[in-house]
Amino acid sequence: MLAARFQYEFTEAGCDEAGRGCLAGPVFAAAVILPHDFKHPLLNDSKQLAEEVRYQLRDEIKQHALAWAVASCCNREIDEINILNASFLAMHRAINQLSIKPQFLIIDGNRFNKYNDTPHQCIVEGDGKYYSIAAASILAKTYRDDYMKQIAVEHPEYEWHSNKGYPTIKHRNKVLELGHTPYHRLSFKVTNPQTVIDFSEALSA
Repeated sequence: MLAARFQYEFTEAGCDEAGRGCLAGPVFAAAVILPHDFKHPLLNDSKQLAEEVRYQLRDEIKQHALAWAVASCCNREIDEINILNASFLAMHRAINQLSIKPQFLIIDGNRFNKYNDTPHQCIVEGDGKYYSIAAASILAKTYRDDYMKQIAVEHPEYEWHSNKGYPTIKHRNKVLELGHTPYHRLSFKVTNPQTVIDFSEALSA
């Protein structure tokens, strides 16, 4: 059973991101404020759940959350400021959109760029420990998956409808064969056992 809160003195939002390790597409982040007494037997780290369960939970989170928001940083922003900073910026953008101003933030992971003067706590594997972070992981993951399915129509050869931009063997081989699209992250290297391609040279072109 996940914990409801890290602390009970202040209004608390959980934050998480999705898509840091992808070769293509944005990184998405979500921020969620849940009621103090919120519980759900299925809610957990989005990576531990089947796709249909994630979408079921998304609807329930949106229905019961006191406030929620989803935001992103595109692949060009990732190339400009690096994926770690882009993940933090996407979280900041999600927090900005919350209809309730949080007084405390709990962040999945071990690093975070401070958001204004709001205190925060980083929690390694927090999406498997706290409901609000798990809820944020569900929203970030499902909204990013929706986006990747949309752009997969433009470039079906990369199979983003199934790999969501992650570096599967088929995705890497297609990049090595066909090159990058406007959605690929040029700062990410693509390899297979025989070949290495570094798109970072295109950043200065």
